[in-house]
Amino acid sequence: MNLLWVPLLPLLGALVPLLTGRMSRNVCAWSTALLPACALIIVISLIPEVMAQQLPSVHYDWVPILGVSISFFMDGLGLLFCFLILGIGLLVILYARYYLSPTDNVGRFYSSLILFMSAMLGVVLSANLIQLWFFWELTSVSSFLLISFWSNKSDARKGARMALTVTGAGGLALLAGLLLIGQVVGTYDLQAVLASGDTLRDSALYPAIVILVLLGAFTKSAQFPFHFWLPHAMSAPTPVSAYLHSATMVKAGVFLLARFYPVLSHTELWFGIVSMVGLATLLVGAYSALFKHDLKGLLAYSTISHLGLITLLFGLDTDLAAIAAVFHIINHAVFKASLFMAAGIIDHESGSRDMRRLNGLFKYMPYTATLAMVAASSMAGVPLLNGFLSKEMLFTEALHQETLGSMSWLIPILVVVGGALAVAYSLRFIHDVFFNGEPINLPKTPHEPPRYMRVPVEILVVLCLLVGIFPQFIVGDLLLSVGHALMPNGVPYFSLSIWHGFNIPLLMSFIAVAGGMGLYYQRRHLFAFQSQFAEVDAKRVFEDSIQWLVTKAQFVQSFIDNGSFQRYAVWLLVAALFAMGVPLLNMPEAAGILPQTQVDPVIVIGAGLIIIGSIATTLMSHRRLLSLVMISIVGLVVSIAFAWFSAPDLALTQLSVEVATIILFLLALYFLPQKITHLHLSPSRVVRDLAIAVLAGAFVGTLCYAMLTHPMTSISDFFVANSKTGGGGTNIVNVILVDFRGFDTFGEITVLGIAALGIYKLLAGIRLFIPAADSDGRSWASEKNPLMLAQISQSLLPLALLVSAYIFLRGHNLPGGGFIAGLITAIALIQQYIAHGVGWMRDRGDLNFQWFIGGGLLIACLSGVGSWIFERPFLTSWFDYFSLPGVGKFELASAMVFDLGVYLTVIGATLSILANLGKLTTIDRPVRSAVKGGHL
Repeated sequence: MNLLWVPLLPLLGALVPLLTGRMSRNVCAWSTALLPACALIIVISLIPEVMAQQLPSVHYDWVPILGVSISFFMDGLGLLFCFLILGIGLLVILYARYYLSPTDNVGRFYSSLILFMSAMLGVVLSANLIQLWFFWELTSVSSFLLISFWSNKSDARKGARMALTVTGAGGLALLAGLLLIGQVVGTYDLQAVLASGDTLRDSALYPAIVILVLLGAFTKSAQFPFHFWLPHAMSAPTPVSAYLHSATMVKAGVFLLARFYPVLSHTELWFGIVSMVGLATLLVGAYSALFKHDLKGLLAYSTISHLGLITLLFGLDTDLAAIAAVFHIINHAVFKASLFMAAGIIDHESGSRDMRRLNGLFKYMPYTATLAMVAASSMAGVPLLNGFLSKEMLFTEALHQETLGSMSWLIPILVVVGGALAVAYSLRFIHDVFFNGEPINLPKTPHEPPRYMRVPVEILVVLCLLVGIFPQFIVGDLLLSVGHALMPNGVPYFSLSIWHGFNIPLLMSFIAVAGGMGLYYQRRHLFAFQSQFAEVDAKRVFEDSIQWLVTKAQFVQSFIDNGSFQRYAVWLLVAALFAMGVPLLNMPEAAGILPQTQVDPVIVIGAGLIIIGSIATTLMSHRRLLSLVMISIVGLVVSIAFAWFSAPDLALTQLSVEVATIILFLLALYFLPQKITHLHLSPSRVVRDLAIAVLAGAFVGTLCYAMLTHPMTSISDFFVANSKTGGGGTNIVNVILVDFRGFDTFGEITVLGIAALGIYKLLAGIRLFIPAADSDGRSWASEKNPLMLAQISQSLLPLALLVSAYIFLRGHNLPGGGFIAGLITAIALIQQYIAHGVGWMRDRGDLNFQWFIGGGLLIACLSGVGSWIFERPFLTSWFDYFSLPGVGKFELASAMVFDLGVYLTVIGATLSILANLGKLTTIDRPVRSAVKGGHL
């Protein structure tokens, strides 16, 4: 079975709850679980291959020249996380069906949850570093949607914003680290990177890589000092906490540590940072958990502590410690997910999470209490439960490390202290919630939840017992497979036996249990001690920090962006002068060895027209229509210059853009003030502006002269040689746009479409005063659509469309193409709006130009995806020659499909702007555009 389906099926499944959200909750839940369940079946079918180290993989080239591909592979580490993500995810789907209230938008919740599941699967299965980072950021975005699900609550919004800010910033650091790894290794292929450990460790960039990658891991897994966001993310619904903040999202950080463990570990830098951060997080989280009164708050800080424990194990930098870290990833995901679900049941059935009020619940919900107590005992490390085994391995490895030299004894002692604190807060969870008297003023009388709401908790608790009693049978082979992924040179022997005899790690466990019981029974002293310190509200500190940044940013903006276009132009030109001036001043001479072009009368006239038009535009700036005519002369002469110097494609493009731009300016001028007061500039300002203008012109002229007279190696020879043989076209410019640089063009039309949609939305809600007269008080002509203009434009429309089709079809071999043809079509249509009016056009065609943009982008994308069918990189073009009777020999190229996408996008973008701006001119009073959806 193709591995691609494992992340793809849940991604497609994100659409299912949106379609079934209005149906019954059972239909929505079961239909949502269907595709993830199929993905889990595929994962199970791949177990034999992974165990035999025949790693399944799939690879599709995306942008090979940049090293970007769509590729997945599954090793033991990926297999483990697939089980956690899909297995616990399916249990959460079932649990959420009963947890969410009838007023909650179940479809939106499940859709966001499945999107997050897909993102996590992408992270753990990615075989390309850039792809891994993409899914990494998608987990941040989708978790933001889940944490803020109850968006009517301020805590949910602020908690989501905090989580997105911290993890998003860490994601940027991770991106920098991954780019450096790709630079050092020479590829972004993850499997090649994992085989280049010595190359990375020997590189001068190794310290920067380690720090950047660890920043990404630490922020995502809530390591100290970035741990503050996780407790505030608990404002999310409990199913989100059970899934994201115990089993998956925070595990992405420790997954990253495990994934890069083979290539970044075994150095003092790794040990120093990872072990110390992990140890600090272990202790800070455990200590803080003991004093939390909110049930989910205690579990949140305990999660932070256990994530620190896992990080510490990876930092101890021994192979057995890494095995122990992976083992605890499994154990923690199982018992913590069950604890969060149990906490959600308690909240759901009692109406409170305050442990000062939740007393004696064992009497009211004994079954749930028993399940929660078993899971909490596993969290505390009680024997015969899974948490005990991985904590025993932690104690063993803490004893065997000697990296700190004479101070190495500190780590075992501090680890035991962390274990004692874990016992203490686990005891508090059990005693204060299920015993300790009677409930105090609960909103509801506690009772057992619906039967199937307990099923996920039951399954997870049974796993706690099974792994604790039969560890080798349940997870032994899986850990061995993960060990091969972490230690390519061989996995050391390890034993998962529940009994290793009386030894020091067992003694440390007894000390931790006894110490934890002592801390809990003397907790009043601890609470009294803690009460001396003012509690720091991380949310308030974060919000204050954000506001401080906003204030400083506003100060900088007010200094730079003061509404003066002259100031903007000055800053821009001064920066450009500095950038150009330094290299030019260091040149011994500007003149090169190439011969200069002879000056003829045509060039002199053209240059003179450009100079006159530019000067006239400046002098007549207060007379807008005349200045627009002058600047159009400049554009027209530039078009002629392109044609004169044998660049017909550029000439056609420039001419088409010039016409569209002039129409845009004319429409915009209609809304500007009719009269302009001619400003009197001071002599000093005139001198300043003149000096900057002269210097800018001199520098640009000198730079152009130097470039044109110096020989240089150009890539154009490659395009000239390969345009016909590689792209199937003789129009080199068009072949570059739709073939050699097709990905760039795809990005450009995407930006064009987004910009057009943004401008449309601005125009749709704009309020403008429509003047009823010109600047001299003369009212506008009553005949808004002159008969002669209407007749001529209507006659020209078929001819313009014919020319557009001709320009489009010839573009691959002769001057033309989709961009130029799209502009011609758009100009022909906008001419009809000018001549006939919006109402006349609306009556003859209900065109939604937003669909043009979307359709064009979709066609362009599909033309690239189609190359994957033939196992070629994205946007690989194809061409061939055919013969038909009566037609003769002709060429077909797949690039024409891509060019069709460009054509439609250009039409949609141009008309979305021009036609919608033109609508506003049809009303003679302050208006708000009433046109919906871009329909004309």
